[in-house]
Amino acid sequence: MNVMPDPQPNHSDDAQHLIARLAVRVAEVRKLRGYPRRILSEKSGVSPRYLAQLEAGDGNISVRLLHRVASALGVKIDALLAEAVTPDQDAQRVAALYAAAPSHLQQQVIDLLGPQNPDALRAGRICLVGLRGAGKSTLGRMAGAAINIPFVELKDEVERAAGMPLAEVMAFYGDAGYRKLEAEALERVSAQHNRVILAVAGGLVAEPPTYARLLARFHTVWIRTSPAEHMQRVRAQGDLRPMEGNPQAMTQLKSLLSTRENLYQQAEAEVNTSNRTESSSLNDLLAVIANRGFLDGPK
Repeated sequence: MNVMPDPQPNHSDDAQHLIARLAVRVAEVRKLRGYPRRILSEKSGVSPRYLAQLEAGDGNISVRLLHRVASALGVKIDALLAEAVTPDQDAQRVAALYAAAPSHLQQQVIDLLGPQNPDALRAGRICLVGLRGAGKSTLGRMAGAAINIPFVELKDEVERAAGMPLAEVMAFYGDAGYRKLEAEALERVSAQHNRVILAVAGGLVAEPPTYARLLARFHTVWIRTSPAEHMQRVRAQGDLRPMEGNPQAMTQLKSLLSTRENLYQQAEAEVNTSNRTESSSLNDLLAVIANRGFLDGPK
């Protein structure tokens, strides 16, 4: 009885399947990352022509060059060669996409995937709202130092992004442009800081979408004082504009406070700095943060 020899595996077919699978994976991940071939070429050091051949299934790429391509795409080589995409490889691809996304998109991902308990969304982030002169910057800086978390002024973030002082930002972009930059800066601070004390301009509360975003992402404290102390502190900072040539300045200030009072009252807590020393007001703010558990997760 003649015994037939075992069929020999067709290594040529296996190689072609591997090359075809690699071509599909590289093209897929590149498109997911939003990279034109030119960008991937710059990141990997592999020529656009070679990448085009690779994605067409015509390239016979070396391990060294494939490692460069995988690194540039933010994935491991085995994710490009595996027969099936595993959950771990999916996670790697999602992580790579997240890392490449702008901060506002990263924040949207966090909102979608993160805990939906409002306290959990705000935990660790505190924002001080109120009119100029109430003491937001002073108290925010002192409180941040006291509890060892960063203090950020949103206007500084706007200036940094625009590359110019606030007065020039207002002159160049106008009020509408400034508010857009302010909203974008808020998104960046939310994405970059899990624990922070933020101080925002008094008028932010009059921008409904931005204020709603702030209330959702931060524990808020209204820092308030009397109209007379508002005016006195602004002048002490060297800004005489509120009073100079405007005998109705105090009346206008009281009207502004009255108009925004309902908005400021949406904050979770308030600290009144009227007739209080800085140290007393700081103790009041620290007590609010501790008693309300603003640095803790949800109870």
